[in-house]
Amino acid sequence: MLTTAAHLASWAKICPGTNESAGKRRRGRTGQGNPWLRSILVECAWSAARSKDSYLSAQFWRIARRQGKRRAAVAVAHSLLVIVYHVLSSGQPYQDLGGDYFVRRVDPQARTRQLVAQLEQLGHKVTLAPAA
Repeated sequence: MLTTAAHLASWAKICPGTNESAGKRRRGRTGQGNPWLRSILVECAWSAARSKDSYLSAQFWRIARRQGKRRAAVAVAHSLLVIVYHVLSSGQPYQDLGGDYFVRRVDPQARTRQLVAQLEQLGHKVTLAPAA
């Protein structure tokens, strides 16, 4: 019996692999698992990545920037499996968090500082004035 979403992801071998020794964390393999389930989840992840203004698309591109598109697809496939588990177990419809979810999580003043620093690195002089 699969009791949690993490248990389902582990059974399907679509959970993040870990390889840690002496405090060093390295990338690990996810394992083999069910090849049909894995391939359909990754295919759905590629499709979700191409959707407009959705949480899964934002998650894909956020991870792809740092780790590459294939790792991002597996991460989104994991998220899809967790979403399916929760929808089936609770009976509640899926509520998308929106494409701007990760932007909304950041403190507005911290985001302003980041953007100003980026513009200054590009050689622009920035002066901020309050909006009218």
